[in-house]
Amino acid sequence: MKNFSVPIKYSLIIAVGLIVYFLFLSLFNLHIYPLFSLFNGVIMAGGMWLALKAYRSSKGSKFKYQKGFMASLLTGFNATILFTIFFALYATELNPDFLNNLINMWRTDYGTDIGIVLFVVAVMGFATSLVLTLAYMQLFKDSWNTKEGQEHTY
Repeated sequence: MKNFSVPIKYSLIIAVGLIVYFLFLSLFNLHIYPLFSLFNGVIMAGGMWLALKAYRSSKGSKFKYQKGFMASLLTGFNATILFTIFFALYATELNPDFLNNLINMWRTDYGTDIGIVLFVVAVMGFATSLVLTLAYMQLFKDSWNTKEGQEHTY
């Protein structure tokens, strides 16, 4: 359980941040504009960066690339799942007209229902988590441009 404490803690922080931002937008009726969801990436990036730094400092010299990768990925995936659950509750129970207002922005003939919208929200979160994890782990991997690293080259 200790190995999962950092991803769980920071995924809860990220999810709360995403929910608070979404509810803040809903106060001004801006949550129906998908453009404002770009800031979700900033919230996710900040939270995942802090999670990875906390995980690395908790491991110290025993920090492994693979474990850091999984910690970061779990943080993002858990936050995405939590936000998607909130989004489903909001769109179906708290504000049933939300989906109609959101879909009317495009004026399409597609039969779009809550399932496809939730799928898109989840895929966007998972993709953001994966891309951020791959980018961040480049900063945390050990360099082979040291004297010790040169011993491991061919």
